[in-house]
Amino acid sequence: MTETKTYREVFEFAASAGALEGYLFKKSDLAAGELDDWIENLVKQYQGFPNQIREQFQISLDRTIGRAVHSLINLTGPDHHHVLTLKSMIIGETPASFLDFTKEKEAKAHK
Repeated sequence: MTETKTYREVFEFAASAGALEGYLFKKSDLAAGELDDWIENLVKQYQGFPNQIREQFQISLDRTIGRAVHSLINLTGPDHHHVLTLKSMIIGETPASFLDFTKEKEAKAHK
């Protein structure tokens, strides 16, 4: 994987993960199968990155996907296959809720 291609792929993955979080934020209903391709593509992208690349964004991903998981649980319940699939990409600490932006705010305040 060339460096430029890697940067582009990480950007596209992050944009898709962030878009999912935003799409699910305070959503009140969800049509069956609406997220199938989106989540499947995220997982494929994630698994396609070498470990040393994933390590560079994993903490941020844990927070973004963690908030998406909280929103999705409100729509589908904790045992839905999409919830379990997204949780499989989380390695570290997850946020307390879909509204938890505390760490991001703290990091920005210290810059």
